[in-house]
Amino acid sequence: MSALYPWQQPLWHQLQGYIQQQRIPQGLLLTGYAGQGKRQLAEHYAAALICEQPDANSFACGQCSACHLFQAQTHPDFLLVEPDEAGKAIGIDKIRQLTVKLALKPQFEQYRVVIFDPADALNTASANGFLKCLEEPTERTCFILIAEQANKLPATIRSRCQKIHCAVPDKQQAINWLATQGVKQNAETLLKMAQGSPLLALQYQQQGAIELRQRYFQQWLQIAAGKAHWLEVAEQWQKTEPLETSVLLTWLSSWLVDLIKLAQAATVNDLLNPDLASDLQRLLVKLDLKALYAYYDKVLISRAQLSTQLNKQLLIESLLIDWSQLSQP
Repeated sequence: MSALYPWQQPLWHQLQGYIQQQRIPQGLLLTGYAGQGKRQLAEHYAAALICEQPDANSFACGQCSACHLFQAQTHPDFLLVEPDEAGKAIGIDKIRQLTVKLALKPQFEQYRVVIFDPADALNTASANGFLKCLEEPTERTCFILIAEQANKLPATIRSRCQKIHCAVPDKQQAINWLATQGVKQNAETLLKMAQGSPLLALQYQQQGAIELRQRYFQQWLQIAAGKAHWLEVAEQWQKTEPLETSVLLTWLSSWLVDLIKLAQAATVNDLLNPDLASDLQRLLVKLDLKALYAYYDKVLISRAQLSTQLNKQLLIESLLIDWSQLSQP
């Protein structure tokens, strides 16, 4: 396995303590923004629990038969529960299949590890089914839940898990790491766009996201100026541009946050999009602040609904219709 990221060392010390003290939590909940390597951290921990001879720092040895099976993704005591498609829910059938497997004893002498990624994709039925697994733990089994929005999980599940929050790293540490990956220009802007998450910032750089965001932003401004029709923009955003709706709504909400900050006399350095400050400041003059708050609330609600079966095209059209009305005198 590849090495842990530099910002994960303090988190590993905590996990290492569980292993060395032989106090392995039945449930472990890893939370935090996307783009920080939570899945990789979880897999390192899982490998260490499965390994027959971990090293002095509790890392998997990588040489034993258990490690070889883990690396080949064929270890019978390592289970991964995830949606069939990205953005979809983890259904009750997945939990029923898991329950059948957990009824059997682990095949090796070490731990059996089950990773849920993302755990916040559990729907009501599957969450209730999984709760029974936590309430009636099986022999030498550890559940690792990975979630960006842990509040989506029932309190009954959260309360039964040891929580580790993966905070975004120090900005300079993130910039230094990005430099090692060849990102030496626009690193701060990329980090702002990625809410401080280095892996997401690297992905944005590889996708040319700064230029893409600028194009989306200018089209958004053109709707406000009456120079572009909301329907044409909505169709282009959904059909011709390679951008996930979740990313689009994240950018849109960040522009609105910056407008609200500027209305409160914030400085450019306080903004999520400092490079867009001048355009945002000119736009603010023609907006009603109370209506802006209401529109921001709608965008947040729309983001929360992305995991449901809504029509994303209609969602974007609805948001742009409201924006065109909000920004007209």
